[in-house]
Amino acid sequence: MTKLWVRNIAFLLVALVTFNVSAQDNKKILNRQYADLKKIHFGFSVGMNFQDLNITNNGYVTEDGQQWFADIPNYSPGFCVNVLADYRISNHFNLRISPGMYFGNKVVKYRNAKPPEPDADGFVDPLMVNQSQNLKGTYVVVPIDLKYSALRYHNVRPYFTAGIMGIYDVSKDRPEQLRVKDFDCMLTVGLGIDIYLPFFKLCPELKFCFGLRNLLVKKRPDLQDNPEMQKFTDSVDKLQNNMVVLTFNFE
Repeated sequence: MTKLWVRNIAFLLVALVTFNVSAQDNKKILNRQYADLKKIHFGFSVGMNFQDLNITNNGYVTEDGQQWFADIPNYSPGFCVNVLADYRISNHFNLRISPGMYFGNKVVKYRNAKPPEPDADGFVDPLMVNQSQNLKGTYVVVPIDLKYSALRYHNVRPYFTAGIMGIYDVSKDRPEQLRVKDFDCMLTVGLGIDIYLPFFKLCPELKFCFGLRNLLVKKRPDLQDNPEMQKFTDSVDKLQNNMVVLTFNFE
C-alpha cells in the first residue's frame, strides 16, 4: 500500500463530501428525519489505519565509517474498531468520543550511505547496505472530536472534525534497532459524510492524525554491548507518529 494510494482515497472522499447535486427533487423521501435531534446517540465503527513515522536522521557516522539513514517508504494497512458516543451541542456542532483499538505495523528501512568496498571476489555483505525493521503497534485509542456538520441535503450531510487522540501501545514486541515509547498524544482533523439510510446512518470518514511527542527511546542500556544495533538508535534524533484512518461509522 503506497502513500499515493492513500492520497487517492483522500481525494475521492473530498469529492464525495463536496459533491453538489444540481437537480432539485423536493419529493425525495427523507430517511431518519429526527436522527440529528437526539441529545445523545451511540454507534460503532470499523475501518483501516495506515501508520507512519516522521523520522529525523542526524547523519551519525560510526567509528568504521558507516552512515545509516532510516525511512518508511510505504504505508502498511492495519485494522481498527471503535465504539462511539455522540453528544449534540447545537444544530451544527457535536462532541464525540470514540474509544477503540488500532492494529497495524510500520516497516522501517535502513540504508547505509557509506557501504564498505567489495572484497576481492566482489562481495559485499547485504546487511552492511540495507536492513529493515517491523515496528508492530497495537494501540488503545481514545479520540475526542468536535464535529461540525453542514446543512443536510436530502439524505446526505457533509461534516468536518477536529480534536485530540490519546494512544497507548499495549503490544509486547520490542524490536532491537529502534525502540518507541508506549504513550502518545495526537492532533486530529477529518472529514466525512452522513448518509441517512432507512434504519441507520452510514458515515464514511477520513481522519489525519499528527503525533506531538518524540517517541524515540534514546537511552538503550540493553545495547551497551551490541554496537551493531546501537548504531541505529545513534543515527536517529526523533520519531513522531503520523496516521491516516479510514473508518465507516454506523450510527
